Amino acid sequence: MTFADLGLSEELLRAVNDAGYTEPTPIQAEAIPPVLMMKDLVGIAQTGTGKTASFVLPMIDILSAGRRRARMPRSLILAPTRELAAQVAENFEKYGKYQKLEMALLIGGVQMGDQVKALEKGVDVLIATPGRLMDLFDRGKILLSGCTLLVIDEADRMLDMGFIPDIEKICQKLPTNRQTLLFSATMPPPIKKLTEKFLSNPKHIEVARPATAATNIEQRLVRTGPREKKTTLIKLLREEDVETAIVFSNRKTTVRDLEQALKRDGFRAGQIQGDMDQRSRMAELQRFKDGEINILVASDVAARGLDVKGVSHVFNYDVPWHPDDYVHRIGRTGRAGAKGIAITIATSADDEAVENIEKLTGQKIGTGGGAPAPAPAPAPAESQGKPEAESDSAEEPAPKKSRSRRSSRKSPSNDQAEDNAAPAAPKKEAAPKKQSTARKPKPKDDGDDGAGDDDWNGPMPSFLDVKLGG
Repeated sequence: MTFADLGLSEELLRAVNDAGYTEPTPIQAEAIPPVLMMKDLVGIAQTGTGKTASFVLPMIDILSAGRRRARMPRSLILAPTRELAAQVAENFEKYGKYQKLEMALLIGGVQMGDQVKALEKGVDVLIATPGRLMDLFDRGKILLSGCTLLVIDEADRMLDMGFIPDIEKICQKLPTNRQTLLFSATMPPPIKKLTEKFLSNPKHIEVARPATAATNIEQRLVRTGPREKKTTLIKLLREEDVETAIVFSNRKTTVRDLEQALKRDGFRAGQIQGDMDQRSRMAELQRFKDGEINILVASDVAARGLDVKGVSHVFNYDVPWHPDDYVHRIGRTGRAGAKGIAITIATSADDEAVENIEKLTGQKIGTGGGAPAPAPAPAPAESQGKPEAESDSAEEPAPKKSRSRRSSRKSPSNDQAEDNAAPAAPKKEAAPKKQSTARKPKPKDDGDDGAGDDDWNGPMPSFLDVKLGG
């Protein structure tokens, strides 16, 4: 099957061909025809499957006919974080270059005045994080009564970040007679309930079993001691055939420390984490995409949705606390059918987290091929210092294994979780009073990851307010 078989316009096929694609991925082949037929759709697909193009491509053709009106977007795409929203905007810019469509991006970290100006001109496509959208709506700067197409992207991430009440409010402000598309990597009960409430007889598409890692990713587990983690990572980076790699840590402070340590050892490394403003993050990501750096040390702010071609390796310097985050982290490699390697560095303190990951994915880490690399001998200079877990500024003990259901917890959004990390050995306390074992919900985020709404006073990136093909 080719893209020409899906019923897309000649202009769109030309843009797809310019981007170097000839055959649709399974999610694209199954989703594009019903979307063009104006049907509601629920798509269950892991990251790296081409999910974004499966709704961007048909939307461009659907919106090619119609008239824009000031402050009344014709379509709306909701994304949980500003990085994901910016990536969707890049897709519209790439595939819509032969169509005369106007797009606006509503995210934190960009001056609100510039976004309001874009809305006043009238837009065909509005891409937004829920928090910034609700803010502008409450200020009377935007009307949703003319929006006839809604996309909810990464719905399970929306659930984790506590956005479901906002999503429900937004849906209630849109016309009842609209087309709604919802995409998610998993389908927990609250998301299923959302689809039943706001979608009309949707077509269901599932291209991968939920909560499974891609079969083309070789997974390895490397055991080491807490004081040797950094030495182990450096050894692996030197011994592996690393072209480009993302190194994930649970803490922002560790991200900063690791980047500096890797630079001192001669690696071309950069970082992205929640204490950086949006402009700095985007600049660092661009350096990574351009090959100026080939190792990106990241917090979970970068774990979902970022599509960088040719990432050969993912390293989990810290085992993620939530097993679903593991699936999304390693999904940064092995994309679009390519082979990838994911290596997780674990200490004895990580045994429970590793066990939870293996229960979720249904396979042992290390069974994807290749033997785990041996942990190096302790380095004298490293072993004399404090354990790695003590060197980071953790503010709270790590949560013990929660007996609450994943679907009901509200995880801290992106980097709010990072510095709520734990020391390796929390202090023992007197027996606490009986209380609920469910995780205490964290404050809701609008996808801004700690940066202020108006902290970006520099020039707008090219894809933040762009005329497509104009």
